[in-house]
Amino acid sequence: MRRTQLILGGARSGKSRRALELAREASHRPVFIATAEAWDDEMAKRIARHKTERGDEWSNIEAPLAIMQALEDASQMGDLCVIDCLTLWLSNLMHNDRDVEAESKRLCQGISSLTIPVILVSNEVGLGLVPETSLGRAFRDAQGRLNQDVAKVCDRVEFIAAGLPILLKG
Repeated sequence: MRRTQLILGGARSGKSRRALELAREASHRPVFIATAEAWDDEMAKRIARHKTERGDEWSNIEAPLAIMQALEDASQMGDLCVIDCLTLWLSNLMHNDRDVEAESKRLCQGISSLTIPVILVSNEVGLGLVPETSLGRAFRDAQGRLNQDVAKVCDRVEFIAAGLPILLKG
C-alpha cells in the first residue's frame, strides 16, 4: 500500500467505499477520522449508519476541525488511517472563520511526516455549474486549491466515477 493516497470524486461516486476497501486490504488496526458534524437528524442518522457499516474493527476519531491532532492520535491507535472527508473539514473551517490557507498548508506539511499510511477522501466540486453565491464560489475555489495541494504531496491519487477508480497519480 502507498503511504499516502487521495481519493477524489463527486457525491455518491463511491469514494468512501473505495477508501474503506483499500484500508481493509492493508490494515489490521484501521483508524477512521470523521470530519462530519451532526447538524440535523438526517446527518446524525447518516453518521450512525456509516459507523455501523465500518464495523467494530475500526477505531473512530471525530475531528471536524483538529485534523492534525487527530492524525497524531491515529498514529498511536492504529496502523492505517482514513480521513473522510476533506470537503466537510474545509466547510467546517470556513464556517468557523479559520484561516483556510494556513490550515491547508499545515495539513499538507503534516502528511509528509506521518508515521502510518493515510487515505484521504475529498469531493471534486469543480466539474459542475458556477455557484450562484459568492460564498459558494469561494468554497469551490478553496476546495479546488486544497485538492491540488493535497494531490501534490500524496503518493497516489485516484478519481472515482460510478464506483470505478481512475488512476491520476502513482
